[in-house]
Amino acid sequence: PRYRPDWASLDARPLPAWFDRAKVGVFVHWGVFAVPAWGSEWFWWHWRGERRPEYERFVRGRFPPGTAYADFAPLFTARDFQPRDWARLFQRAGARYVVLTTKHHEGFTNWGSPASWNWNSLDTGPHRDLVGELGQALRESNLRYGLYHSLLEWFNPLYLADKESGFKTQNFVLKKTMPELYELVLKYKPDLIWSDGDWEAPDSYWNSTSFLAWLYNDSPVKDTVVVNDRWCNNCSCAHGGYYNCADKYKPGTLPAHKWEMCSSIDKLSWGYRSNMNIAELMDEAHIIEELVQTVSFGGNYLLNVGPTKEGVIVPIFQERLLALGRWLETNGEAIYESKPWRAQTENGTVTVWYTSKGPVVYAIFLKWPRDNILELSSPAPSPATQVTMLGFTGTLKWQESPGKGLLITLPYVLPSPLPPQSGWTVKLEGVK
Repeated sequence: PRYRPDWASLDARPLPAWFDRAKVGVFVHWGVFAVPAWGSEWFWWHWRGERRPEYERFVRGRFPPGTAYADFAPLFTARDFQPRDWARLFQRAGARYVVLTTKHHEGFTNWGSPASWNWNSLDTGPHRDLVGELGQALRESNLRYGLYHSLLEWFNPLYLADKESGFKTQNFVLKKTMPELYELVLKYKPDLIWSDGDWEAPDSYWNSTSFLAWLYNDSPVKDTVVVNDRWCNNCSCAHGGYYNCADKYKPGTLPAHKWEMCSSIDKLSWGYRSNMNIAELMDEAHIIEELVQTVSFGGNYLLNVGPTKEGVIVPIFQERLLALGRWLETNGEAIYESKPWRAQTENGTVTVWYTSKGPVVYAIFLKWPRDNILELSSPAPSPATQVTMLGFTGTLKWQESPGKGLLITLPYVLPSPLPPQSGWTVKLEGVK
């Protein structure tokens, strides 16, 4: 069927199956904001839009008098950007897809967009097609490629004029936003479009529905492409492909619609900050907890890193990504291609989260029980019940719990000077 340019028709499109199976993605926030590398990727807005004094002081103290934001672009060199190294890292992190910022709200495009003359990565800065280079490297590594794109631009004169008109004029959309979106699709054939910058104007201003109808009906990626829900000022959690709802969204109960939780290793920013400290970063246990919680509620987990202006993913971010990858090497069977089970969590003394694959149930517990006995009250055992632990050979002993459910005797773990890893999975067969 052909999709009409209205939400009733577009929302009825089935989500391509690869997205739900993938479960784990890496988000990359990269742009001119990596040059000041301070505050966050909203640097320009805080400095020039809100005129925050601490931003004024920062620029005065570090850059020549009269510096404008545009002066940062030549310093965005990407000199050490090795796309194949990135792709290998993301693969080792267990990611099945990667989403790159092609353009943030600052308007600078990470490819040579003709609609962004002299404010793009080919005309200035790196003089490279960053979107294309990363795409090629990811595809060589069999990773799906998603493109983040901001609909709005804070300081674009065309956008400001349209805003002034109460969004009755559409010069910015017709000359900038839409030409870019069509070009990104035709040139790079993305697996996913991660739209953002939607909140100020309605879909009738953005022309979102006509773009999505073309995307689903006639584009080269019509059968495989997945989109999120940020296409107009009241689309979030209501319209589009899968739902983001909000940054770092945690539903608390099982949503009826496919969703994704985006989170950042740096808790205070999505872009790189040169002054971050270890207390402001998520540790391995926190990352795994977010992943497990998200997947048990049927979501995908998109974990963000911000590279430096030279294109380096700093070692602490690499370390966190590799720790996630190691955990997934052992426990990925309970994550990838899984479905939510009838119970998502167990709030006993030990926090347990459930996923399932057909008749098999996985119980992921985040803290090791003190007495080595894992108590699960939700699964109902049968004489055929078999319990194993991912990453451990042999079966585990279990007995029926006096109340309901089962008591599982975990393997004895030798005391270790290192803190134990975060999260283990028992695989339950023959339970209801």
